[in-house]
Amino acid sequence: MKRPGELKLPHLFKPGKIGKYETKNMVKYGACCVSNYNTRDGYITPRELARTRVIAGTGAGIITNQGAYPDPLGEGKAYFRQVAIFDDKFLPQFETIAQYIHDNGAVAIQQILHAGRYGGIDLGYCIQPSVVPQTLPHFRPPRELTKEQIRAIVMQHADAAKRAIRAGFDGTEVTSFMGYLLANFNSRFTNQRTDEYGGSIENRGRFMRELIDSIKQATPEHPLIVRLNGAELMDRWGGNSEDECFELMQQAVDCGVDMISVTVGWQEAPESSIGRDVAPGHWNYLSAKAKKLFPNTLITFGNRLPDPVMANQCIADGIFDYWEVCRPMLADPELLHKAAEDRLDEVRRCIGSLNCLSRLFRDLPYTCAMNPTLGHEVEPEYHVTPAAVKKKIMIIGAGPAGMEAAITAKRRGHDVTVFEKGERIGGSLVGYASNDLARPDDLMSVVRYYETMARKMEIDVRFNTEANAKFMRSILHQYDVCIVAAGSRTDMNAYRHIPGHDKLVDALDVATGKVQPGKRIVMVGAGKIGLTLAESLCKQGHEVVIVEEDKRIAGDVMPSFKWRHSAWIEELEIRTLTSSVLAGVTTEGAMVRSAKGEETFVEADTVIVSGPRKANHDLFHEFQWMVDELHGAGDAVIARGLDAAIHEGYRLGVRI
Repeated sequence: MKRPGELKLPHLFKPGKIGKYETKNMVKYGACCVSNYNTRDGYITPRELARTRVIAGTGAGIITNQGAYPDPLGEGKAYFRQVAIFDDKFLPQFETIAQYIHDNGAVAIQQILHAGRYGGIDLGYCIQPSVVPQTLPHFRPPRELTKEQIRAIVMQHADAAKRAIRAGFDGTEVTSFMGYLLANFNSRFTNQRTDEYGGSIENRGRFMRELIDSIKQATPEHPLIVRLNGAELMDRWGGNSEDECFELMQQAVDCGVDMISVTVGWQEAPESSIGRDVAPGHWNYLSAKAKKLFPNTLITFGNRLPDPVMANQCIADGIFDYWEVCRPMLADPELLHKAAEDRLDEVRRCIGSLNCLSRLFRDLPYTCAMNPTLGHEVEPEYHVTPAAVKKKIMIIGAGPAGMEAAITAKRRGHDVTVFEKGERIGGSLVGYASNDLARPDDLMSVVRYYETMARKMEIDVRFNTEANAKFMRSILHQYDVCIVAAGSRTDMNAYRHIPGHDKLVDALDVATGKVQPGKRIVMVGAGKIGLTLAESLCKQGHEVVIVEEDKRIAGDVMPSFKWRHSAWIEELEIRTLTSSVLAGVTTEGAMVRSAKGEETFVEADTVIVSGPRKANHDLFHEFQWMVDELHGAGDAVIARGLDAAIHEGYRLGVRI
């Protein structure tokens, strides 16, 4: 019997076929990130096995295991803890993963990832078709491949494919996504060779064709998937046009690949491809074009397409055959099951903050802002289990930290009450989300998730209730545990020494609409709060000048999103005074002092202060002798961000 969501999304949940293998639905879990959970020499760890067991249970019809590098030197290795597949000694753990996937009724695909220009992380150099200098300083200097080395790499891929099949995988995948070796040969930017592997698009595609032919000969009964750019986004560097990208896809089709995964962008691309500043469905035209050009080849796609409803419609409209999804299932591994059960309102949406990539690019194991258990599946203390002792828990604050703690504690059987001084769930996130220039609805989806779960789990949330010492005395001995999740505030006292400090306006009051600023604005602070509000106000028609004490803006912004704020500041032509502090405020504007002591008067109607932020520690001192257990979570401990709030709220809820 079909579940109610399957009836609503019939195209997504219909059976499919790749090669000789049938799939239970039209969903492909994509190998979007290297986890960095493994050993430095390429062995798969229990931490990785625990993660992949969860991935195997997502319900996808095809599941792609993360990319393994195929060469013994590690020239193809992009990440410190990337898995390897260049030797049979690695196979036992691959066999376990393939079995996990098959146990859950899915087709198992192993990705082979040679990073090329972005590889050689342990070697101090990288290899690519030509010596093209790096545009990003953290990558290694390049060495040009010889023809002998090219032939060796082709054979390494074929051998890796054979190992994957011996380990129990049904097929393999090679990838050019993110600008890896396959993309380096295909692209005019990095392939400037003058021999048969360079020059014309036919020659640039030769490496790809040899790769496909070699793998298909090595594993003739097993499907091969190739991930190819529909758009490189590398025009600034002289990369391929979209037309050239599709010409290369035609070459892959002519070689007999079983499926093409259409991807977008390189790591060096100066514009976003998967962040929340890209609207869902923005890149669908690329897969639609591929499906039209190659009707007899399976097309899979999922770039910035997090919604099962949209994916179902895309399949119905012939935009692609399979929905390729990864990050939305990192955020919520139950996504597909919730869709099948018509519970999409309970989904933790991937908000496109790219916490996963920020961690990865710092050579750290990846985590997810929305999913506090990602990477901790192997640890029993992260599992939601019945509480040994049922307790009455009071939580101060209905922001992300408080609500995450409330939901998790409730699942374990505790009696939970949330006290919120405002009128709704969400805390300060509501105000700042409404000013987000990228995609406010992604951030507001966090609020809606907590509202939905509070309602469905019947969590008692009491609004317009401010917790203080007097309030606590009125409910003394009614609760066993108190979690302070009251967030942080702008530290207005930090400006008490400045003449005219009484004229300053708190950023939160502007963000929530309590204060309407004038036409001309000075924004003090260029962290994520100041930038978000300044960009929004400028977009609304205000004239904004930013004052920042540090040398650079966006100091507290995730590494993968810093560039976006910098680009917006440039696009909006917002004047920014860095290495400068606020020296005084008058009714006419603000006096700003540079690090060199030079003073500049900036005319303004409103001077807004967005930092420093101060954690609401007062309640810890007031409640210390009033409750058995006292804990803190999120910004109430130290002002940080959404990911820390969610993770800490969960850890408290799961362990109390």
